[in-house]
Amino acid sequence: MKSILDARKVARRARFANLASLSGLLTLLAATLLPYFIAGSQLIASLLMVIGLFTAMIGIYFANRWVRKPRPEAVLDSELKSLSNSYRLYHYAHKAADHLLLTPFGVTVLETVNLEGRFLYKNGRWKELMRLGRALRYIVEEHLGDPIKAALSSQAYLRREFSQKIEGGEAIPLSAVVVFTHPRCVLEVEETPIPVVKAEHLKRVIPQKGTRLSEALYQRLQAFLEAR
Repeated sequence: MKSILDARKVARRARFANLASLSGLLTLLAATLLPYFIAGSQLIASLLMVIGLFTAMIGIYFANRWVRKPRPEAVLDSELKSLSNSYRLYHYAHKAADHLLLTPFGVTVLETVNLEGRFLYKNGRWKELMRLGRALRYIVEEHLGDPIKAALSSQAYLRREFSQKIEGGEAIPLSAVVVFTHPRCVLEVEETPIPVVKAEHLKRVIPQKGTRLSEALYQRLQAFLEAR
């Protein structure tokens, strides 16, 4: 399996996270020290305190998304590395989805959830059972949302785009999988419309047999994805 990563996008967002975190902390420090040096500056100090706290929280949120390890792309690469080179995994290369897997049989959307905790899906609804640590970090971490809905939305978007921009694109099979990549997540799901798995079980639900794409269509699809 070959992995293609938009490293510049990851680096830019990691730099933004670090810059926002540092700027927020420096602003908080300035807000704390200002009244000692300038009399009557309590109002300005209070305003700086709010700005600093907000900026630092944004930085921490982005750091959790783009800096903290394990990174979703690293986990996916590790779990799929044994696939042949006709499988190509694109990270952050398309606005429709962060992770797209080109296979000899079509394209699979990989919707990742990189959160620690216990997650349940039953009767069409998600539920997250939080521990204290996760609850305290909730405001500065990504939220679960509905990853199945997000994956299906990405799949529908790609279906339209392939049909419009790739010759023969309407014939490209598309599938979607929700992948929980954090090593300390507990997953309990019932009757999901698409596969929902922990990372170590991902390979089981990746297409590895069936009707193959024609070589010409595979090459057009690969060129379209890599142009992004």
